[in-house]
Amino acid sequence: MRKSVLAAVAMLVVTAAPASATTPGTVNWVACPADVAKPGLECSTLDVPLDYRDPGGQTIEIAISRMASPDRGKRRGALLTNTGGPGGVGLGFPATMRDGLKVPREVLDQYDVIGMDPRGVGHSTPVTCDLTPAEQPTNIPMFARNAAEVADEAKRVAKVAGKCGASETARLLPYMTTANTARDMDRVRAVLGEPKVSYYGISYGTYLGSVFTTMFPHRTDRVLLDSATGPGGWDAAFSRSLGQGVEDRFPDFAEFAIAHPEFGLGSTPEQVRAKYFELAARLDAKPSPDGYTGKAFRFTTFANLYFDKKLPLLAKTWHALDIGEPAPVPDSDVPGGQAPPAGVPADNYVASQLHVICNDSDWPRSVGTYQRHVALDRVRHPLFGAAAANITPCAFWPSRSVEPPVEITDRGPSTVLILQNLRDPATSLGGARKLREAFGDRARMVTADQGGHLAYLYLDNRCLNDIATEFLATGKRPSHDVACGATSALPSPSPRR
Repeated sequence: MRKSVLAAVAMLVVTAAPASATTPGTVNWVACPADVAKPGLECSTLDVPLDYRDPGGQTIEIAISRMASPDRGKRRGALLTNTGGPGGVGLGFPATMRDGLKVPREVLDQYDVIGMDPRGVGHSTPVTCDLTPAEQPTNIPMFARNAAEVADEAKRVAKVAGKCGASETARLLPYMTTANTARDMDRVRAVLGEPKVSYYGISYGTYLGSVFTTMFPHRTDRVLLDSATGPGGWDAAFSRSLGQGVEDRFPDFAEFAIAHPEFGLGSTPEQVRAKYFELAARLDAKPSPDGYTGKAFRFTTFANLYFDKKLPLLAKTWHALDIGEPAPVPDSDVPGGQAPPAGVPADNYVASQLHVICNDSDWPRSVGTYQRHVALDRVRHPLFGAAAANITPCAFWPSRSVEPPVEITDRGPSTVLILQNLRDPATSLGGARKLREAFGDRARMVTADQGGHLAYLYLDNRCLNDIATEFLATGKRPSHDVACGATSALPSPSPRR
């Protein structure tokens, strides 16, 4: 298989250069580096312990940003944010909330919005595994057709784990955990002089926020969690849940394909589903001239199910592969790769992600375990289950976490709101329900009858958006869980070229 196809749709990498440092108890806000500079956004850094068990020992640097409340008379406090991943940069996210998501002014007036590149990421002291794109073309497991392919993948990912353990930043490896990132966030809270902080996190950021408010329940104010991983974060069970997520989401794509017969993908849901398996089998037998194998085709389908706006591109890709033409080049915002700025390792996104997810929980170490899971999930979730259950570098990770995972519980103030699409391919509904159960009366959940990854302001669901906006702006939260209906239409494709 040509690696370029998978590399084109590998997870988004956005990093930047260091900002100015702080001294303890102060924040020296300065201009942000050029790659994240936006009007109203200022940046700084602070030093935090590498190992919180040794607070006077080695430190690393954490980069933060601030978009100050435009109305100081209405300001409530600080809103910490996280963009997911793990491994996603966050310095520019406050400006994205204002300019891209169009978060209402009534919310932005309430807070100094704080962005952060988590430990190991981007502007903060970065980690690396010294990987080339060919060595780790994607952070999602590869589809395995049989036990032999699991064994072959095990050999590849064992080498990846070995390189992480031998990299120039290997000394940092055991300390890259969600719990330590939560402790870093509490340091940010303290240096800002805030007795409490609010929080808004998306995707993996829901787990980080859950851990933060569990560890520091009385230092958190309003907590908004959009598209939940579940109470265990990105562990082996979450990885396998991607198979169910694709099954949940696929009917939306089938509906789109049926509504656009010009792509020739079928006139019934059953026909569109059959076309998926037909194309995968054909490409397994003979890759396309531009490098698509069955594995690449399955991954491309998964990646483009993230957002409704990508369904036209996915239909065009299927159509091109079906008639033997080159597939269209994906846009960069289908989880796909942008080069980091100078001074940041090229593999920083995937390296920092591996550091966190492999340290956060105990992954099965036996290749046979993954072979059994792949065989089972190939039947349970035939679209993508044999990818989601496949082996990853975490099976061979060269370190163990310095502490057990944080258990999410119902102990603490009732100030958490969870948002969840019913048909999310990446963070499936089952995980959100488990997180809601773990929080008990601390949380309420709002579901929306729509598909895709991410909910608040990513789709025009007025019911969900209004509830979330009111919660951030006033603290008012529904007295019970809410099920919002479908208010968004699927997109229309642009003319084929």
